[in-house]
Amino acid sequence: MNRHDRNHRPLPASQADAQPEPGELLPGRKPVRELLVERPRGIDDVLLRQGLRGPDIDAIVAACRETGVRFRFVPAADLDRLCPGNHQGVVARLAAGELTSLEDVLAATRTALLPVALALDRVQDPGNVGTLARTLYALGGGGILLPRHEGARLGPGAAKASAGTLARLPLAKVTNLAQALDTAIEAGFGVIGAAGEAAAESVFAAMADFPLLLVLGNEDEGIRQGIRKRCDRLWRIPQARPIDSLNVAQAGAIILGRLAALTR
Repeated sequence: MNRHDRNHRPLPASQADAQPEPGELLPGRKPVRELLVERPRGIDDVLLRQGLRGPDIDAIVAACRETGVRFRFVPAADLDRLCPGNHQGVVARLAAGELTSLEDVLAATRTALLPVALALDRVQDPGNVGTLARTLYALGGGGILLPRHEGARLGPGAAKASAGTLARLPLAKVTNLAQALDTAIEAGFGVIGAAGEAAAESVFAAMADFPLLLVLGNEDEGIRQGIRKRCDRLWRIPQARPIDSLNVAQAGAIILGRLAALTR
């Protein structure tokens, strides 16, 4: 078995069938390799055709690992649908904004008008990420952390929903979100998690110390247990009328509004 075979898996239907917008994709082995050297923070991920072998492919994989860019081997049909034409089995999907480091996000948050950064635990809808970025930027927030795997694509869908604000906020994709939270805690940040259980504090009555990270969880499953353990407080949004749940972008906007009120 090829040593890259463990990365082989098809694209989710929503990604395989979606039509990319102009400028989202960079096809070709040489262009992708050059971009990995010159501007890796502009790449969201790299897709390679299953079964590819050779020195140039090994060099691209090595560059991805060295720079921390996510990569995957995918079926040829998926790659052809995503990028028709002569892509040479290699396509880079570009980010809506330059990716930065965890340290950059924390530094920007300390000095922000609203000293809050978002940590998005497996929030996978690009529209939700873009909408959250728009709210965070408008209220003066610091930046956004996302997991490198199981996080939303930061392509045109997210950029459109953000109204351009993704390019104005520091964004970091981290290999391990729990470890990133540990680093933030050691640097003096508080961590608040959004949760639905009755034991959590009401967002309308709770107080907060800054700077802090606000953790928002997956649209269906919420915050993972390992992430939840890093939260020193859990906040809930009381509902006057029963509904299943609020959209993560809506919930995030309500909590960010409360945090902004506490800083004014």
